[in-house]
Formats: sequence, structure tokens, C-alpha cells
Amino acid sequence: MFCYNVCMFLLTGGTGFISGVMRKQLEISGIPYRLLVSTSPKFNYLAKGESVNIAISSSGDERGLRAALKDVEVVYYLAGVERIGAREGLHEKEVKEVELLATVSKDLGVKRFFYMSHIGANRASAFGLMKAKGIAENIIINSGLCYTIVRTSLVYGAGDEFTQNLARLIRLSPWLVLIPGDGKMLTQPLWVNDLVTSLLWALDLDATKNSVIEVGGPEYLSFFEVMETIAKTIKKKPKFVNFNPVHLGILTQMLQGLIKNFPTNTFWIDYLAENRVATLDSMPRHFGINPARFSQQLDYLKKEKSKKR
Repeated sequence: MFCYNVCMFLLTGGTGFISGVMRKQLEISGIPYRLLVSTSPKFNYLAKGESVNIAISSSGDERGLRAALKDVEVVYYLAGVERIGAREGLHEKEVKEVELLATVSKDLGVKRFFYMSHIGANRASAFGLMKAKGIAENIIINSGLCYTIVRTSLVYGAGDEFTQNLARLIRLSPWLVLIPGDGKMLTQPLWVNDLVTSLLWALDLDATKNSVIEVGGPEYLSFFEVMETIAKTIKKKPKFVNFNPVHLGILTQMLQGLIKNFPTNTFWIDYLAENRVATLDSMPRHFGINPARFSQQLDYLKKEKSKKR
């Protein structure tokens, strides 16, 4: 069992979506952590006046990573590259970064290494991000570290790249929204707070050591049902029109070039090409957690509209 009050955690992901929720839970619990952020001048990592133990290092800087890992016993790799799409520099942004971090972690005696992956990760995948995740998983498995790889379904919550962008898409086009294929692709939305709780509880669960675990929410929802639920939450009634996924991918790339911060990218088109679900009892069985239903935790989408007024 880990003694949390003396155990230092390292979180990757800057002030990203999942990392941000993890930080809040650690702070509430009084658990010390260090936040690994890159040297990019384009990203504002913290709110003004916020005090956090920060280590600044580029992903390829071994010396910087060694300094960041000083006294660290647990690493949570929570960085996500979904926002850049599925075809842009994934090998450098995901695989090489994980490889070096795992190597240095092993060398410095890190006791546990957590890696956030996706259901469908596979080295042989035809989809860019899924292939990169599969390669990174294999690196960690063969690193000699005590690891836990968690493959998630779509994770949602305030600040996500999933529901908030879909809500933006609906608001941008309130009368007609294109959806890939027939909209019947199954998803299994998982609330971020439930996911983060499971990641922390996993430290004391021996069954999660050296394991690859697939998790999802308590219900299977087609992508069409997801879109309908989001539209209802933000009080919009668009017409959803089925559209050829290949053509939608091309259209999405064009719109990304024309519209700044366009809500969707090609990663989501690729993701929805297949059903990506775990067993419905995955969270209770692995972690003893009964996850929230999708429609119960979407109030943040309503708040987003009020902030823009």
C-alpha cells in the first residue's frame, strides 16, 4: 500500500482536461504532486496566482525529465493529443515522449507508471492515434516498470474535447448537423471524475498491477443518441443528417483550415469508424465504482452558453 502523504506523484498533461481533474483530487486529499509541462511558449499552463509544483521540460530532454522525476514514485501519463487530430506528428508527440519518460522512470526507480490509452489501441491499427497508442503501450509493457494501462472509452466532463466541441458544433449549425455514417456507432461515455477516482484507487489494488484494463461508462449509446442528448441539454433541435465518413473527414479538414478552432477534427471521424466499448460492468468489476450515466453530468454544457452572454 502506498503512503500517499509522503509519496510524490508526477502528472503529465499540463493543465489538460484529465490532468486538471486529477490535480483537484490530489489537492483535496493533500497528496503531493509535481506537474510536468513542456517548454512551449504557446500554452498558458496555470491561472494567474496559482501555486503548483512545476517541472518544465521538453519531451525529448532527458536531463529535464530526470530533474522532474526526482523523488517521484508514481507517474500518471495523462497527456492527450486528440486535439491535434489523428495524423499530425503522432509518433513524436506520443511514442517518443512515452519511450523516454518510461526509460528514465525505470532508471530512477519509479514504483508505478500509469498510462492513459484508448479502447481500440493497437500497433497494427489503420487509425493514426490508435496505432500510436498501441506502440506506446508495448513500450511500457516491455520497460520493466510496474505499469497500469487504462484504455478508456470517450471521457467527458467540463473542459473535455468531446462533448463541449459537439455542443459548439450544434450551436454553430443549429439547423442541420452532419454525422458520420448512419450514427449507429456505439460509444460508452465515462465521466472524468469516475475515471480519475479509479486511477487513484488502482494504487491499492494489486489486480491492476502490470495490467491493461478497458473501462467505460454504465451504458452503450449510439453516436446519434449522444448527439441528441447534448442537443437536448443545450436546448437545440437540429436535424441530424447521415453523411459519408470519408467525405466528412475531407470536409472537416477543409473547415479546420477555414474556421479558427473548428469544433471537430479528423481524430473523431476515425474514432467513430468502429464501436469502441468495454463491458458494462468494467468500472464496478475493476475498481468497485458505479459510474454516472451520461445525461446526469452535462450541466457544464448549459453554463458554457451563459458565460458567452
